[in-house]
Amino acid sequence: MTDTGTAILGWAIPAAVVFGATAIAIAALVWGVRRARRSPRARAAAEAIRARAGATLVELDDAVDELDLEVGLSGALYGGSAPASLRRARMTAQHVRDSSFEEYRAVSTGTASPDEIRKASARITRRAGEALATITSARAEHAQWMRANVSSADQVASAYVRLDALKASMGDPAALVTELSARFSEDEWREASRAASAAISETDEAQNHLAAAASLAMDPTRSALDDLAAAERALRKAEDDARILEESHRLVTQAALAVPGEFESARTAFRQAILIRDTLPAAESDRLGEELRKIDAELTALETDAARRPTRTIDRIARLRDRLDLAVGDARTSQQRLRGARTALPGTLAAARNAIASAEASVAHSRAGADARSRLISAQRELAAARQAQDPVSALDAARRAMRDAEDAKSLAEFSRLTGH
Repeated sequence: MTDTGTAILGWAIPAAVVFGATAIAIAALVWGVRRARRSPRARAAAEAIRARAGATLVELDDAVDELDLEVGLSGALYGGSAPASLRRARMTAQHVRDSSFEEYRAVSTGTASPDEIRKASARITRRAGEALATITSARAEHAQWMRANVSSADQVASAYVRLDALKASMGDPAALVTELSARFSEDEWREASRAASAAISETDEAQNHLAAAASLAMDPTRSALDDLAAAERALRKAEDDARILEESHRLVTQAALAVPGEFESARTAFRQAILIRDTLPAAESDRLGEELRKIDAELTALETDAARRPTRTIDRIARLRDRLDLAVGDARTSQQRLRGARTALPGTLAAARNAIASAEASVAHSRAGADARSRLISAQRELAAARQAQDPVSALDAARRAMRDAEDAKSLAEFSRLTGH
């Protein structure tokens, strides 16, 4: 080897060693950083940030609800002559809230990395904070306009009109509960009973606050705003509970009418599954046969108290149809899948509506957190998708997702109620 070659090797080998060692060190550093970012400690820190973002998002959601009430009152009282900033703030806040809940849900599934969670949580906190500031500014402007243009007496008179209209629309809540209790099991009308009692109590509370506000409005040296605000909040709660009562009554009575048809469609699907089983290899046929025997036994057991528990029955039949679909699996033809989806869809939609109504009531009365609210929103969106879908199979899948999301929302809301978190 020449002296030149020897010199080149003498230089290249140490350089290669240095560069190789540097590359290994950099790779190790990158690997270490990535691992640290995905470590349990990093995930716990990211989850804490997500929880704080969720708390801000809940605050925004509550503020939007209050703003809805104030905008409605503004239109009813002043015929649209109040400052438009309140309506603009509501539109902005609603958009931010809805998109933020979508983003929050996306990083709450357990698949997002800690870095993704931190970034999304930061965006949610920033945008929700900006929307809250916009709401605060708009409400301050609106309050100033009210003090200059509307008397307390006018506001009290308008609130009395709303109270009278609410009482007229409610009728006799106890009569609806009595009707349900005469026909159905207590677990079918328990929520309706709670809503009826709450609505009556809340209208009485609103009336008491309005009486106090009317007395204060006659004295120019005193303010009736606190009692007016309390009366409006009580009216809003009474309206919500009256709606829950009516919805509960409607869902139970409709379920009672639908139960016979749901049993018949389930039995038809069961008979089709038996025919499919006969075409399968022996081992698969035996497995399907065992599952069919269990489903048949549960379906028969449901018939014993179906008349007394119609919404529970509709829900259980929908779940059995889901199990039946899983058991049959790919053994069905496309036509059989389509036919099965068409017959399962009405009952599953009804079960999803029942689940969402129950979740809405739990969320409304438990100070539920962002996780429960985001799952409720997801359930509502999936139910809307199921109703709009042209393909029965896609609609059935969406309705089943709506049921699962609604159940998750209710469980999380109940956990918040029990633990106070």
